[in-house]
Amino acid sequence: MGYLQFGRHGIRQIIRFRDASYDNVMINPLLYASQGLRYNRKLQVILTTDIDKLGKAGDTVKVAPGYFRNHLMPKLLAVPNIDKFAYLLAEQRKIYQPTEETKQDVTLVKESKEDIMKEYERAALRLDKAKLVLRRLIDVQKAKSRASKADPLELRSVVTKEVLVAEIARQLCVNIAPENLHLPSPLSAVGEYEVPLRLPRSIPLPEGKINWSLKVKIRSR
Repeated sequence: MGYLQFGRHGIRQIIRFRDASYDNVMINPLLYASQGLRYNRKLQVILTTDIDKLGKAGDTVKVAPGYFRNHLMPKLLAVPNIDKFAYLLAEQRKIYQPTEETKQDVTLVKESKEDIMKEYERAALRLDKAKLVLRRLIDVQKAKSRASKADPLELRSVVTKEVLVAEIARQLCVNIAPENLHLPSPLSAVGEYEVPLRLPRSIPLPEGKINWSLKVKIRSR
């Protein structure tokens, strides 16, 4: 405890100013063994460019703290090895060094008439077997003034060809034109309808059917 009076460099002071009065004092041999020891610490850094005898851009290497502080960091030749800088370097490499994509010749394959007719036939069968369901608001005043409950409920707004075409595309994923629907007058009441379809005659009809038709059901909200 008496050696604490020498301060920070107590070990050096003990060895330098030891005289005969300390001959009868036992000194730990580790005090002498610690002379000349130095902790050689290295820093892990990420290189931003190629450096001879050190590494290539993007490599993680170990360098002395003074070399990094005085040479690498001021010239932006390296950055500390932390997640933030690693992410920035990776994104920068994607922007300025994009990978060359192999160009492949793209050949367009034209559909034959047979394939087109098969698609039309599948679409026609889908329309014929499906049922289109619509929900519409009814006219409340006309509903209250009905003569009997058996009378149909009239809609607040009628269902036209354009509305049916849009619902067919949304519900059945089939695109048709308004001319493909035979609808002399818009649908104006709640109920079930069977709307005839005007499709090309080249599309064969199923057995037992005379013409194509679409089942439509209008329900009140």
